[in-house]
Amino acid sequence: MNREFSAGGIVFNQAGKVLLTQSSSKLTWGFPKGNIEKGEKGADAALREVREEAGVVAEIVQKIGDSKYVYTHPESKEKVFKIVALFLMDYISGDIVDHDWEVEEVVWLEPEQALKQLSFSQDKTLLKKALEIKSGAK
Repeated sequence: MNREFSAGGIVFNQAGKVLLTQSSSKLTWGFPKGNIEKGEKGADAALREVREEAGVVAEIVQKIGDSKYVYTHPESKEKVFKIVALFLMDYISGDIVDHDWEVEEVVWLEPEQALKQLSFSQDKTLLKKALEIKSGAK
């Protein structure tokens, strides 16, 4: 089984809203994320992917955890074990209208709305963990 390593961000703005992206290919809701390029660190990939996919610049607060799952590659039809490192991030600048073609839509949602909107249970668990960290940081 092939392996893939990705990284992404759970980004909060100053109003406490969380950033979600809707994938153009599967129309699922999640966090901005993408593959870690050769020689790139996970944190750097996460910041790059948030900028590319969602159009915003953010800073990392800390690592939240990993989302692990198996999917079938659409072209090769091979099973792939994927690990996505997710980082808690704070919004710095940028506009979500500047997202790239891989993303159908980007939205800022209240955390309760985001928990309902997320397509995968692992993402919901990681968002809850991010919210716990944020509430403890105040």
